[in-house]
Order: sequence, then structure tokens, then C-alpha cells
Amino acid sequence: MRAPLLTLALLAGFSLPPAPALAGSCERTNLQQRKVVLCTMDLDRQTVRTYWKAPSGEAYGSLSDIGRKAQPQPGRMIFAMNAGMYHSDLSPVGLYIENGAVLKGPNLARGPGNFHMLPNGVFYVARRRAGVLEARAFVRAGLRPDYASQSGPMLVIGGRLHPRINGGGTSAKIRNGVGVRGSMAYFIVTDEPVTFTEFARMFRDDLKAPNALYLDGSISSIYAPSVGRADSFMPVGPIIAGFDR
Repeated sequence: MRAPLLTLALLAGFSLPPAPALAGSCERTNLQQRKVVLCTMDLDRQTVRTYWKAPSGEAYGSLSDIGRKAQPQPGRMIFAMNAGMYHSDLSPVGLYIENGAVLKGPNLARGPGNFHMLPNGVFYVARRRAGVLEARAFVRAGLRPDYASQSGPMLVIGGRLHPRINGGGTSAKIRNGVGVRGSMAYFIVTDEPVTFTEFARMFRDDLKAPNALYLDGSISSIYAPSVGRADSFMPVGPIIAGFDR
């Protein structure tokens, strides 16, 4: 009789990679030997949406408000996190789509900072599928998703790390991002500072996501009651939230 995989791994002196959270949940775990909160959504069973402004026209600003005030809301909210970079007035820096309406057009300009560390990308949801795509490719494809948010840089592109994420960087920050594999969307916010390389490898190596997008750093926030996390560092702009159907 064959020994269980875990037993064989331990006998050989190896450790198995952490298993992703069950779909529709968040958990505290280790990826790349760093502490993170990982929220796993199966778009066949859960819904992911973006939010920016309340009916009053003012930005929600607060992650916790999404669970109480935002519409449309399909079911119990599992998590909410900042959805990408934004200006001081809480408006998105790049493309933003909510409930099928383009509220901000794509930003394909060159410039300073992480957003313009090209290629940047777009996270989008179209019916029961999510995706991450380079911003220029997204525009060329003429996609019309229900929800989308642009940020940058891309972390993983077709299974390869962004060309400028090469292991040489030493800047470590709290970071959040999203990766997609099939019907699964993985949202990570770190519990400790990590480098770009460590963060990108969480998606590529640990979660096997062929495409992943950086959402932000330093101000990265999440509201996830199941793990006791309710960040409120400052008002945020665009928000991504995951729900049970």
C-alpha cells in the first residue's frame, strides 16, 4: 500500500505548498514563506464586483460600507479590498467599469510609479468569468465586461513574471493583488512587507495563476470578517468585493 503524499513528503524532507482556501472564503496562510490573507472565489459559485460611488455620487471610501450600503449586492459579502490605484479625490487612475458602465476610460500613458510600470493590466468580470489581461491587449480585444479595474504593474503574464520583476528588487511593502486561473480568482493582501518578486511568485508558483495583477501597496486594505480583518487606514477609491450568490 502506498504511503499518503504528506507522509512521503515529510520522510523525504520536503514540505508541501499550502493548499488554497476553499472557494468562497478567506484564510490566513503562508505563501512564499510570508504571512498573507488569501480570499478564493469560484466564479461558478461566487460573484465578484467593483464599487466606487454610492447613489449620492460620493465615493464609498470605506470597505466595510460595501457590505451594508452597496447595490447591487447578490448575497453575503465575503470580503472587500481596494481595487487599484486612485487619485486624491478617490477617482480611479485607470479604466474603471461598474455594472457594465465605463465610468473612467483606460490609461495607456507612460509615466512614473508602479501604475506605469508597463505592461500594466486590467482585472475584469464578465458574467461568470474573471480575467486579468494586459491593458493594451484588453483595449484591442474590445471586451465589454460587467466590472473592471485597471492597475499596474502586471505581476504574472502568461506564466512568466513581469520583465522588470527579476528578483533584484529589495523594496518590501504591504501589497495586494489578484490572480486568475480558470474559474478561480485569488485575492491576496499581505500581513507583512514583501518584495515584488515574492508577491508575484505567490500567484505564479503557489497558486498556479498564469496571469496576476498588482493592485496597490502600503495602503493595501481588506475587510474580511471571517479572519478578523477590518482595515480602515484611510478612504479608498475603487473597491473589489466578493459575495456568495
